[in-house]
Amino acid sequence: MPSTVVHAGFALLLAAALLRDDLDRRVLAVLLIVVVLPEVDSFLGPIMPGAHRTVGHNFVIPAVAASALYYDTRVRGRSLVRDRLSDRWVAVAWAAIFVHVFAHISLDWTHLDGVNALWPLRDRFFHLGGEAFYSTADGFVQTFVDVRIDPETGTRTVDAGAGGTSESVHVSNPVQPRDPDVEIEEPVERRFPVANGGRRLYLIGLGLFALVARRLQGDGPTSGE
Repeated sequence: MPSTVVHAGFALLLAAALLRDDLDRRVLAVLLIVVVLPEVDSFLGPIMPGAHRTVGHNFVIPAVAASALYYDTRVRGRSLVRDRLSDRWVAVAWAAIFVHVFAHISLDWTHLDGVNALWPLRDRFFHLGGEAFYSTADGFVQTFVDVRIDPETGTRTVDAGAGGTSESVHVSNPVQPRDPDVEIEEPVERRFPVANGGRRLYLIGLGLFALVARRLQGDGPTSGE
């Protein structure tokens, strides 16, 4: 799975792009906490089957948070967030939601069994996988979404990578490296991944590079009059 370090690397890249001059140690600490927070659902596994990639890995919670933030800052006559914090932290809050969705949930959406995307509204795992290309023989081809039409009934079915439910899907993690329903006599090995592959190591390095480059950038020396 994409490790927490990979998620953090992507978060640093997004932070450097979204916040620019508002990026400091406090903001970085907040964003890193946000990007790590979904992994807390791993600890719920022993008491809730399929908790990992379900409780903290869905698009419903960030959608609710984004709607509440939009209403408070754009619709209400007086914003509680602006009154208690500042415009700067409104920008940080939006960046935190983007980091949560794109630096964590979306990355896990593409790996293994995916995420329980619509939980708690619907208990169903979805995996984003496939390819898209143009072929001189077949034209444009994509396999991310499978659309089929029954030749007899004309019924159309759409498969966007739907998988099992929280009852049937177990995504291995350091807390529960094995499916609790499967008994194995071998010793338990807990792995804490850092970078499972060159592309993920590259993403970590890219995030660190973007952060350092952003901190080194400045207005340059000012010329005296």
